[in-house]
Amino acid sequence: MKKLVLLLVTFLLLSCTTTQQKNNPDFVISFGSCNKQYAENILWKEISKNNPDVWIWGGDVIYSDTDNMDKLQSDYHTQWAQKGYKEFANSLPVLGTWDDHDYGLNDGGEEFHVKEESQQLFLDFIAVPKEDIRRKQEGVYHSQIFETAKGSIKIIILDTRYFRTQLTKSTKEGKRYQPNTYGEGTVLGEKQWRWLHKELTNSTTDFNVIVSSIQLISHLHGFESWGNFPHEVDKLTKLIKTSKAKGVIVLSGDRHISEFSSIKTAGLTENLVDFTSSGLTHSYSGFSGEENPNRLGNVVSEISFGILHFNFDTKKVTMQMRGKENKLQQEHIQTYN
Repeated sequence: MKKLVLLLVTFLLLSCTTTQQKNNPDFVISFGSCNKQYAENILWKEISKNNPDVWIWGGDVIYSDTDNMDKLQSDYHTQWAQKGYKEFANSLPVLGTWDDHDYGLNDGGEEFHVKEESQQLFLDFIAVPKEDIRRKQEGVYHSQIFETAKGSIKIIILDTRYFRTQLTKSTKEGKRYQPNTYGEGTVLGEKQWRWLHKELTNSTTDFNVIVSSIQLISHLHGFESWGNFPHEVDKLTKLIKTSKAKGVIVLSGDRHISEFSSIKTAGLTENLVDFTSSGLTHSYSGFSGEENPNRLGNVVSEISFGILHFNFDTKKVTMQMRGKENKLQQEHIQTYN
């Protein structure tokens, strides 16, 4: 009888272990945006509970809005000195891009007169080595491949500030901007577009994660988005299709809300998802709704961060919005061919 009980317990333990192994992700990305350096961020310890393999800043690392580089540097130092962030950032690789408030100019683009100096301070903050190519190039765009025992992921960081041309002010009440005339202006600029073309076309990784500080798919809200340059949206979706890059996902920030948006792109068997995660220290708590026919689920208007679980065997990605006490706020699961 004792032997029978022992065998049963052993079987149950092995079954539980096997189940856990099957459910354990092969790689975990954590990301977020919109972080006030002078406000307490209570989410760092919650993010850590998900055992991420990398953290990605989606923009607005700090709120500085200045062309005074001494102030900008001081604001970055304030953020780095926060105990919760310092411990977190020293525990895993940190990648990321900037948006307007850490760039230095609200809704700013190519016209910012100290963008070269601002770039070096941003790169200092995310600990980019002095010999790195980003120290000499225009813009903070960058890619990095993460290899695992089962597969690989390429993270492609875009710069939607350095080269971005003039926006068109909206003539409609309640909206800040409207789309440019088709063909006028650029989000990425010629050099970065050439670079992105190579990154996607030459990619052999199992998944390709594109990080954009502004939303790609949601565009009817009248604020900044790729939709202000509709020809650039078409150019990117066409590139994703023709490049044949596998498992493409877009991550974005900026909006102080979190949402999943999805579109069917001709030539792709799966929908293209834009996972927006914003913000880390503050959010649009008074959100009452806005038009987005491509939204999946509901808008999360509480502070939150994004988590992506990658499984190479099933080619499945589980995308989660999480917040206070690591509470799951919303989830989207997608399988890639």
